[in-house]
Amino acid sequence: MTTLDHCTETAHPAARPVNAMRIVTHFADMVRAWKNRRAFYRLGEMTDTELADIGLTRGDLHVAVDLPFASDPTARLGSIRQARSENVEQLARRVG
Repeated sequence: MTTLDHCTETAHPAARPVNAMRIVTHFADMVRAWKNRRAFYRLGEMTDTELADIGLTRGDLHVAVDLPFASDPTARLGSIRQARSENVEQLARRVG
């Protein structure tokens, strides 16, 4: 047996767990995105005042709803809220 034959024989079975983990991870990500999308739709039932209390606007919901189904809209809302918060802080520093 040559070294090349040995590497080929041992590398192939070792790759199977990695592929299985990728499938499991992908499936878990899809389930998480689905659950978060359900929670996202509940945000649409909130009033504008309630949304403002958590740093969002109704327009933010419209932006996030246009993402592909497998995407997590709550992650997008989090980044929108974070960017808005940073902008407010920068404006407050200029005034002060």
